This record gives sequence, structure tokens and C-alpha cells, in this order.
Amino acid sequence: MKVRAGAIFVLIMIWLAGLASGQEAPPPLTLEESIRIALEQNLGLQSAMEGVKGSQFRTKAAWADFLAKWTGLYSYTWYSDPVSLGVARVVGFGDVRGQSQNVFNFNTVLNQPLFAGGAISANYRLEKLGVDISKTTVESIQRDVVLAAREGYFTILRAEKFVDVGRQAVKQFEAQLEVSKAFFDVGIVAKNDVLQAEVRLANAQQAMVVAETNLAQAKSTFNILLRRKVDAPLTVVDILAYKPFPLPFEASLDEALRSRPEIRSADLTIGQTQEAVKIARSELYPTISLAGNYNRLSDQATLSGDLWEDRWTIQGVATFTLFDWGKTLNRVSESKVRVTQAEIAKGQLIDSITFEVKQDYLNLLQAEKNVGTSEKSIEQAEENLRMNEERYKYQVATQTDVLDAVVLLAQARVNYYGALSDFNVAQARLERAMGRMYP
Repeated sequence: MKVRAGAIFVLIMIWLAGLASGQEAPPPLTLEESIRIALEQNLGLQSAMEGVKGSQFRTKAAWADFLAKWTGLYSYTWYSDPVSLGVARVVGFGDVRGQSQNVFNFNTVLNQPLFAGGAISANYRLEKLGVDISKTTVESIQRDVVLAAREGYFTILRAEKFVDVGRQAVKQFEAQLEVSKAFFDVGIVAKNDVLQAEVRLANAQQAMVVAETNLAQAKSTFNILLRRKVDAPLTVVDILAYKPFPLPFEASLDEALRSRPEIRSADLTIGQTQEAVKIARSELYPTISLAGNYNRLSDQATLSGDLWEDRWTIQGVATFTLFDWGKTLNRVSESKVRVTQAEIAKGQLIDSITFEVKQDYLNLLQAEKNVGTSEKSIEQAEENLRMNEERYKYQVATQTDVLDAVVLLAQARVNYYGALSDFNVAQARLERAMGRMYP
């Protein structure tokens, strides 16, 4: 009974371990899920989003400059000799000005700007444009993250296909080795054929190890991009396929010039420099404000008692600089130069985007052609291997012919899957250059 109970316990533990291992195996990730996780977890994107919040706070701070400012002052002063302060009522003398060495003072000022040469409104618009620039930065980073996710995804698929090709090559070399041994045993071929097959098999096994290492590295890199554990189990859905890109180059370039957030950011930067010119020019005009002031003095901290006095005033204040040796005009000229620089930078950006779209489009066409030619070469390599294997059985072909045919087939498959991966990556890069988020 004890033995039977122990066996049952072992079976239960094995069953539970199987359940646990089954729960740990995550389902394959789709490309869409990978992009979503990458966008949610990317720290650079999170920082850029915080930058938008900072720009919004700066805009609110600039808006506050339109409103009145209310300031207050409370102070205490001790004098070595009493000073006149307030009016005290003395019996028999009426109201007389009292004196005290202790003076408490409360002063408050309310200042409302009326005209600042357009500086306040220009600064507000400048900061508001800064919010839009921050948002375009977020859009640019989002597109970069999507591109990185797509490239990493197809890199994994490429590595998996190379591993599959390696396994097929190992199996084919193993099969050929068995044929060579069988022929050697009956004296049809020399020992050299067996040795040749063993060397080719060893080389294929080494190539297989390299392919498996590259796959592990690709998965680790992708895990880091998704901010998962570097050695977390990872499988992806196989979507490696060829689908012709529908747009010609001219349409691709037009979409890029319309959609790239970097171009919108350049336009917004030009707008900021134009507002900076208005801010610099505002110093040529007087500033006009309305100020209200209230002041109360007393010999007591509560500002009451027998000795106190207060007064209030309303002022209209105009401040202007009569002569500053051309400093303001030079600042205005400098600001205009910055506008020109921003416009030149936009032109350079458009040139760079045009070249980027053209280069990515040419890479896409190259990869597309390679897909077609490499796909045909697989059929030819498979037929070549089949014919050489048949010819070797009848000793019409040599061992070298068969082994070379296996290598040619493996290389044809590597070329095909490499071209297919290159095409998908080239399309992802072209769509990023066009300003697309994800089709």
C-alpha cells in the first residue's frame, strides 16, 4: 500500500508540474500585440509624453501674464529715536501726531498690465506652439518605436527560418551519410565518401548552433524592446510573406511630405521664431499698466491701536526706454536671422526626407526582385538535389555532387527567407519614412 500511495503521489506531482509548465508557456505574440506592448512600455515615449505636460504648464504660466498680479508686504522696523506715526487723540490737546520706535508696515499692490507692445500675447502664442512641437516629438518617437518593433519581429522570423533551414540541411546530410555508409559497407564507394559526408554533417551542425544562437539573441533583443525579462519565453506568429507594395515612388514621397511629424515640427519652430521677433520688437514700445496701492502703518503688530495711518493710491504707469544705443533693434535683427535659419532647416529636412524615401523605396524594389529570383532558385535547387541523389545511387554522380547540391539548396532557402525578411523590413522602413504609424 505504501508503494502504491507513493506512486500515486509521484504521478500527481508530475501532472501538476505539467499544468504549471503549460501555464508558463505564453501564447505566440502577434505583430500588433508586440507594437502595442512596445508603445506602452517604451521609456523614451513616456518621457516625451511628460514633455507635453511640461509644455502645457508653460503655456498656462504664459497665460497668467495677461492677469493682474497682487503682491503684499509686511515688515517691522525698530528705530533708535521715535518717529512720527499716525494720529493720537490726547485729552486737552485734540488730535496730535504720535511717535514710536516700533513701526509695523503692511503694503499691498495690485498691478494690471494694459499694453506691453504685444510681448505678452506673443509669448503666449510661442509657448502654445511649444505644446504642438512636443506632441510632434511624441508622434516621431511613436513611429520609431513601431519601426523598431517591426524590425525586431521580422528579425526573429528570419532567424527562425534560418534555424529550420539548418535542421533540414542536417537531416539531409545525415541521410546522405547513411547512404554513403551503406555503399561503403558493400564496397561500392571508398572510405573517402563517408569521411566527406561526416565533415559536411559536422559543418552543418556547427552552422545550426550559430543559427540557434542568433535566434536566441534576436529574442533577447526583442524582449528588451518590450521591457520584458531578457530570457523570457517568446514565440511570434509567422507572418513572413510577400505582398506587393501598392504605391509608386511619387505617391510615397507626397504622403511623406504631408504626413511626417518632423515637417510639422519644423513649421511650428518657424512660427516660434516669428513670435520671438514680436517679443524682441515689443521693447520698442512703452509698457502701460494700472496699479492700485494700499499702505498701513502702526506701532502694533495687529496694525491697529491709537497710532496708525493708512492711504491708498491708483496709478496709471507708462514705462519706456528713450535710447539704448540700438540694442533693441539689434535684438530684433537677430530674431529675424533665427527665422531665416529655421526656414533653411526646414528645407534641409525636406531634402533629407526626400532622400530617405527614395533610398528606402529602392531598397524595397531590390528586396522585391530578390524574393522572386530566390523563390525560383529553391525549385531549381530541389530538383538539382533530387537528380544528383538518384544519379549517386547508380554511381553516375559523385558524393561531392550530392553534398554540393545539399549546400546549394540550403543556400537557396537562406537567400529566399533572407530576401523575404529584407522585403518586410524595407517596407516597414519605407512606411516610417512616409510618416505612417502602422498600416
